[in-house]
Amino acid sequence: MHKSFLLIAAVLGAISVALGAFGAHGLKKILPPESILTFETGVRYQFYHTFALLAVAILFDKVQGRFLLWSGYSFLAGIILFSGSLYALAFIQESGNVGLRKLGIITPFGGLFFIAGWLLLAAAVWKNNP
Repeated sequence: MHKSFLLIAAVLGAISVALGAFGAHGLKKILPPESILTFETGVRYQFYHTFALLAVAILFDKVQGRFLLWSGYSFLAGIILFSGSLYALAFIQESGNVGLRKLGIITPFGGLFFIAGWLLLAAAVWKNNP
């Protein structure tokens, strides 16, 4: 088991629950519905890929190698770039700060890291010789 990925996944899982609760209850008072949807999308993808990172950590006992390691790093980068940029965009949309709206260009890069993480996970499993 990859202890670092397991620890990071556990912390990201807790953060996902906290952000989800904050989005469901606290944001309704300060953000419009479309910004809340943006925020919730970030939380949802963070949760999905926290579970993916957890799977990578657990699979390390059975499937080792650089593909699996880079899969975990890709999921982590995707969470930071994709979900992080959506969290920021949710608040920027409300503030009307035009200069920071270009932050949205980061989101697709996070999505590419998610895709890479899944493909690297598939490569790790494919390459594994039991």
